[in-house]
Amino acid sequence: MTRKTIFISTGEVSGDLQGAMLIDALKRQGLAAGLELEIVALGGDRMAKAGATLLGDTTSIGSVGLLESLPFVLPTLQIQRRAKHYLQQHSPDLVVLIDYMGPNLSIGSFVRRQFPQVPIAYYIAPQEWVWSLSPRNTARIVEMTDRLLAIFPEEARYFEKKGASVGWVGHPLVDRMQSSPSREEARKALGIEPEQIAIALFPASRRQELKYMMPIVFEAAKQLQEQLGKGEWKNNASIPNSQFPIPNSQTSLFWIPLSLEAYRRPIEAAIERYGLRATLVTGKTQEVLAAADLAITKSGTVNLELALLDVPQVVFYRVSALTYWIGRNFLKFSIPFMSPPNLVVMRSIVPELLQEQATPENIVQEALELLFNSDRRRQTLADYQEMRQLIGEVGVCDRAACEILQLLQLGRHS
Repeated sequence: MTRKTIFISTGEVSGDLQGAMLIDALKRQGLAAGLELEIVALGGDRMAKAGATLLGDTTSIGSVGLLESLPFVLPTLQIQRRAKHYLQQHSPDLVVLIDYMGPNLSIGSFVRRQFPQVPIAYYIAPQEWVWSLSPRNTARIVEMTDRLLAIFPEEARYFEKKGASVGWVGHPLVDRMQSSPSREEARKALGIEPEQIAIALFPASRRQELKYMMPIVFEAAKQLQEQLGKGEWKNNASIPNSQFPIPNSQTSLFWIPLSLEAYRRPIEAAIERYGLRATLVTGKTQEVLAAADLAITKSGTVNLELALLDVPQVVFYRVSALTYWIGRNFLKFSIPFMSPPNLVVMRSIVPELLQEQATPENIVQEALELLFNSDRRRQTLADYQEMRQLIGEVGVCDRAACEILQLLQLGRHS
């Protein structure tokens, strides 16, 4: 059996998840092809459990925004130096970059200079195809990458037009959702009664989000809890009928999956401070997703998971006021959409509240609509069905793994 080494670089909680799923598929496809694969990586616990040897944990050093990234510059540089030193001593046979644009542009450029013979695959490209902040970033991605494996149709079209060798494999969450519990199984596992309202809250997977976003979502949850408890939503003219009973005041209304253990104490303190009937859940994120009647969530991969589970959602995001002002006035920052479901179909199918629009009052209004307006819920589910048809068939990770192993066996100059 031929032995090969693959280096994978990614960051943040979502990158760790995607990396772990890819490692499972690489091991599976490698075994079928007679390859013994050694995986070394920058990532997190999920990738380590999948069989990677971690050179650094990058799950807690991610950020969005200019000022927000400053505290993570030094830790990122330290991990980068460690990884580059390792690679100089142990040249890999292939490199896979997953999202994580700034650090991965640095890693990819280093590999291309030091090891010109080593092929580089970019799986899940940075969303330059959405932001388009710097043509230079797009050019660097295209120049350093031998094969770009896209997960969104629009992503594939964008990079193909820019000259990249592109393969569209579909979105890996299609595979992950195959193991999701049913609503009934999830509710049983969490102890939620069939008719009980359950609202999932996803306030933070990055440290900055504890500061800029958790207060917004928890204040919205507090207002929602008060209105639901008093039945005040019945007086809202835009909500013509009720699908749910008034929630029992003795049970949890909100369910919050813990993305990182480091966030436990601030989230528990906030639950108490806002007086929320909430349960913080560890290790059962899939159950919380599947059990929910509604989710109030930051923008991110979880939006697509919720859509695949037919859970209506309110999506919001905030950065510091200064970062937003600089982005809008100097960088001319503009995006069509920020959540993956809307990016797949390139139109608004889930409500998005960005920056000034991300207020507790706006979140509550959208939440009540999605909970109690049956017409709005039906339209959301129909839109989810349209989205589902555009993100590929089951087998995404295996298709990506096969492309990567083909690149590994052919090499750069074949």
